[in-house]
Amino acid sequence: MTGASAIKPETFEIPCRDGLSIRGEAYPAEHSLGSVIICHGFKGFAHWAFFPYLARTLAQDGLTAITFDFSGSGIGADRESFVQAEAFAGNTFSRELEDLELIEEYGRRKKWINGKFGLFGHSRGGGVAILYAASEAADVNSLVTWAAISYPNRWSPEDVITWRKRGHTEITNSRTGQVMRLETDLLDDVELNGKTKLNIEGAAGKIKAPWLIIHGTGDETVPSSEAEHLHSLSKGMSTLRLIEGANHGFSATHPLAEVPSVLEKVVLESAKFFARNATMK
Repeated sequence: MTGASAIKPETFEIPCRDGLSIRGEAYPAEHSLGSVIICHGFKGFAHWAFFPYLARTLAQDGLTAITFDFSGSGIGADRESFVQAEAFAGNTFSRELEDLELIEEYGRRKKWINGKFGLFGHSRGGGVAILYAASEAADVNSLVTWAAISYPNRWSPEDVITWRKRGHTEITNSRTGQVMRLETDLLDDVELNGKTKLNIEGAAGKIKAPWLIIHGTGDETVPSSEAEHLHSLSKGMSTLRLIEGANHGFSATHPLAEVPSVLEKVVLESAKFFARNATMK
């Protein structure tokens, strides 16, 4: 951990539409084998629990790691507090795909990304990473997903009716206790594009890069059956690792005062996977 903790990230901010910004940092590798873009999930952010630990481990293993907050994450300039409620309320899968494209473009301009790169996603960020990696223009040489969703429509028909009737829905942030509002933008996006550009199951069958699927059998948010389903759709490109009893966050807490053994295991396996595929011609 000493070498990893000594790595100093370079921060950045990318303006995007609606007056919002994508804020993030690059963790540079001294002798870079390649690079990895890291995508957080729903209600997540780049400084949550295991993301900095993962990024530093990748950098220590020779991979420049790029972490960021999606522009609709709701996280403010302090990179910790949920203060941009309107941004969160209007966020969509399509917007996150746009953000990821901006991140790749910026990373190439900064020379953090040269040629193909690795892509990581957790939970909903895993679904976004799958969609992005499946694009015909994708320059992804390796994909790792933890606890990834396999479909975008996560609501019951009854929930949708209520959501439409009220014009919004509310969820509680278990970390802060804040009530977070979602307008119908997300619902509209999924209903309009769920069978086309947001079809995660269809995208899974188009992945051409080596793909490591990690999921805990004790996941209370996304069942591990979704990992098995994605693996079955991947046409031989994926390796499935089911971690017995592991939960959605692999026992990580925020802030990450200590690294649980299960988290250390999946981080090290993921880093080795990215490094191995970055060096393959």
